[in-house]
Amino acid sequence: FYFIFILSIFSTVAFAQQIVTGKVLDTQGQPLPGVNILEKGTTNGSISDIDGNYTITVEENAMLVFSYVGFTTKEVSVGTESSIDVTLTEGDELDQVVIVGSRTAPRSNIDTALPIDVVGVKELTSTGQATFDKALQYRIPSFNTVQTPVNDATSLLDPYEIRNMGPSRTLILINGKRKNLSALLYTQTSPGRGETGADISAIPVDAIQRVEILRDGASAQYGSDAIAGVMNIVLKDQVNQGSATLRSGITGEGDGEMYGIAVNNGTTIGDDKGYINYTIDLSKVNLANRPGTVDAAGEAGDFGASIADVREFLSRNPDANNINGSPETAASKFLINGGLDLSEDTEMYFNAAYVYKSVNSFANYRTPYWRTVEDFPYLADFFPGENPNNAGGYDGYVPTFEGLLNDYNGTVGIKTKINNWNVDLSYTTGGNTQTYKVNQSHNRNYVYSPSTWIDLNNNGEVDAGEITEGSQLYRENSQQSFDPGGTKFTHNVGNIDINRVLSDKISIGFGAEFRNETFEVIEGELASYDGGGADSFAGNSPENSGKFNRYNFGGYFSLDFDVTEAFLLSGTIRTENYSDFGNTFVYKFSTRYKITDHLTARASISSGFRAPTLHQIYTQKAQYSFVPGQGIQVGGLINNVSTQAKLLGIPELDAETSNNFTIGFGGKFDNNFSFTADYYNI
Repeated sequence: FYFIFILSIFSTVAFAQQIVTGKVLDTQGQPLPGVNILEKGTTNGSISDIDGNYTITVEENAMLVFSYVGFTTKEVSVGTESSIDVTLTEGDELDQVVIVGSRTAPRSNIDTALPIDVVGVKELTSTGQATFDKALQYRIPSFNTVQTPVNDATSLLDPYEIRNMGPSRTLILINGKRKNLSALLYTQTSPGRGETGADISAIPVDAIQRVEILRDGASAQYGSDAIAGVMNIVLKDQVNQGSATLRSGITGEGDGEMYGIAVNNGTTIGDDKGYINYTIDLSKVNLANRPGTVDAAGEAGDFGASIADVREFLSRNPDANNINGSPETAASKFLINGGLDLSEDTEMYFNAAYVYKSVNSFANYRTPYWRTVEDFPYLADFFPGENPNNAGGYDGYVPTFEGLLNDYNGTVGIKTKINNWNVDLSYTTGGNTQTYKVNQSHNRNYVYSPSTWIDLNNNGEVDAGEITEGSQLYRENSQQSFDPGGTKFTHNVGNIDINRVLSDKISIGFGAEFRNETFEVIEGELASYDGGGADSFAGNSPENSGKFNRYNFGGYFSLDFDVTEAFLLSGTIRTENYSDFGNTFVYKFSTRYKITDHLTARASISSGFRAPTLHQIYTQKAQYSFVPGQGIQVGGLINNVSTQAKLLGIPELDAETSNNFTIGFGGKFDNNFSFTADYYNI
């Protein structure tokens, strides 16, 4: 209904068009396949084939923009020409057309009014890092990612930050479309605590053509989660340019061995009517252990143990047998990206990805002065060792934490041009599921089964010997492997984006988004939570489990005004309505002034918002954590809509709002050196 209404307001004025063909070569005269050819000021584009040939239909007097990673972008006026050959020179790969940052016509990152970093796949692979998030840390200013030493569920994906703000404040896009959040809420004492973010480590590096990072608040343009910025991951669209990448490495300490292989290739569909580019990435990273030396006095104080017992154990195990570091990880990643020309002005595009990740990590070592055989005599049978001071040689144990992650996302859409209006209609789906296993542990709690009565003589009365008392379910009868459940998140997103260049000075864009989200806490098995649950990681109990959902609808309007060729003014407004906390309205104004051909000044001011995630509203669990001076303690994390929250007078969550201000400069001295300098305040 909405789509038909929008189309009905379009102008029906016919514009003269012409077909332009040509060839793109490098300075050695070799054809360049996969070059992006864009009609400037529009989203109308084409790609050169394996022989460097291209065909594009454009308006009269159009300007063509030729861009390719590793080569200088070139603009050519069409005029009345029907055949244009172009030679690109190697050098400045930063001056290229970017998708992120503008809701009107695409601009080069030099022309934009916002600070945008563009990083090609060569720069990412040259870092030698096994995953995309770690590679970014070496290439993007103000981007950081960390590993926590005792990980639990955090071992499945590491938190990341842009501009010192947690993962929930950076929106992740794939080919301009929203990627699903992870199912994990960070509850450990680490960066991003209390937040959740998308799993960017799940994206294979070899599938990426370039990464565009908008380091500025962009809630007005893209909606929730864009307070600190937006990261747009542009996938490869080349055909007949296959590659294979082998990765291997080891830490300076001789552990953490890494092995990986990735294959990327592409092929055309039909008679050059479309393309499919696909990537397979398999990797394995071994454990890297950095436990450090444990202080005996601190241990004795934390656990109320005899200093003599602590010193004896630490004399044999200075690190208290802890295994703290990066966990053992195995990952399989699969991704496809494609497009199909349905007509001269209409293209169907699609992409899909699936990631399977397995992680093995460890809890803190349960030392023999912490979990003692005096308190738990059965541990001598569960975990026999070589300690001469304890029965069975018991010398402690270390529970394992094993996690499985499944992440998928996919988009299908249509781009078309109707009377000079560029229309993009798409549907995106995605999900993330994390389930856990705890081994080498036990349920140490006193829990009894109910008493039973069997009327042996059928007299209807309780006689001697007919009542069987309840038995101890755990402790010496405990299992040692547990299924504590997990979490799951899914979303479905519909988008319509429309823009048009009205004149050489004014361009507009508007659109809408509908999103449905579901968060599920998966219940664990009874023994994993009963009475206190498995030692080290308790499972999800029934009262803490369930499925929760919401939906939201948003719309935006954007206007760009090129006052002069050097001076740009841009503005965007947005409104959103969420089913669980209502309406919000945000804005953004930005400007850019080209001081010279090589120096640009820019500034922006905006308001922003971030909707509380379903994870933040509904997560409720028992969480083990280390409290200095008190050892390992169990704390209760109550959710925002619980009875306990109401008794404590905690109000319901509302949208997190922000105000952003940025001013800076960008420029280049020659084809091989560029710079940006920005001040920001959030």
